[in-house]
Amino acid sequence: AALATMLSAPVVLVIDSTGMTRGVAPLIRGYLDFDPDVDIRGVILNMVGGARHEAKLRAALERYTDAEVLGAIGRDAALEIPERHLGLIPANEVNGAGLGSGAADAMIASLADAVAAGVDLNRIIDIAGTARLPAERTGSVTLPGRLLSNARPDVRIAIARDAAFGFYYPDDLEAFADAGAELVPFDTLSDAHLPEADGLFIGGGFPETHLAALSANQSLLNEIRQALAAGMPAYAECGGLMYLARSIRWRGEKCNMAGIVPADVVVGNRPQGRGYMVLEETGNCPWPPSSAAQGAVTASIPAHEFHYARLENLPAERSYAYRIVRGAGIDGRHDGIVIANLLAGFAHHRNTGANPWVERYVQIVRAKSR
Repeated sequence: AALATMLSAPVVLVIDSTGMTRGVAPLIRGYLDFDPDVDIRGVILNMVGGARHEAKLRAALERYTDAEVLGAIGRDAALEIPERHLGLIPANEVNGAGLGSGAADAMIASLADAVAAGVDLNRIIDIAGTARLPAERTGSVTLPGRLLSNARPDVRIAIARDAAFGFYYPDDLEAFADAGAELVPFDTLSDAHLPEADGLFIGGGFPETHLAALSANQSLLNEIRQALAAGMPAYAECGGLMYLARSIRWRGEKCNMAGIVPADVVVGNRPQGRGYMVLEETGNCPWPPSSAAQGAVTASIPAHEFHYARLENLPAERSYAYRIVRGAGIDGRHDGIVIANLLAGFAHHRNTGANPWVERYVQIVRAKSR
């Protein structure tokens, strides 16, 4: 609601109509009356049980509200995307290592067909066309990335991209190129060797769902241990932190991992950290200050976390890059374990003007490579 108000954007409600008939009317009436600043222009009925069910829903809305029904989508198991403890199963797992093709594309095509058949798309386009441009902002705006646009790559960073690790933001990955780094993908499940690289990046994902395969790839684990022991700069977020720990235990199965972070991971049934984070640097971060910050350490760093995992048996005396102002992190007080040139934590960072982490990381990779 707040975003729609800020953008002066009309809103179309998509309502799960499972088990509803006349009850849909007070629900929609409540949305219409709750906040007069939100411009609700129509309703799409989702999970409709059939033509008779749809007719009853439409009749109730027509009698008790002035909400325009823009369409209906029938209940269809073929359109359901599987879920598990952290939400929808991502495309990189649906398709194995391939992103944006295969099973995920087939699912998207099926969803598009269902929406086209059941929803008045022309009417929705008309409604969208009534949106007003937001009021012009005053003052300066700091944009993320693009600090070294069109820079020729002079360092190579190996990045884990496979069914176990696929949580990356495209604009963050683009920022690596702008900072002068080439990202070289490798598969933690099947590649026996690390690609030739100056640094290592392992992002978020679901290593707990691939324990046996990750643990069995001993040649790759050994090479990662050796590379980090030799001083290779490395950055690991959430799933990457789990992969670099001694072991991961989930649903009664426990497998050894890289063993670089001296802790054991336990994946529970409830979130250990969820939501926005605010971090402060401790002075232990191995990365140099960013040029965007003109040499100053960022005082307050926005991030976010969403993990069911926790670390056990971690030595009390550890070096951390961040203090927790808001959030859970590793122990409720800290995040970002620092081991030599490795920084590994539960926080997911975004490359923004307030947190240009890509530039900073590439700087240490460049410095160590020379």
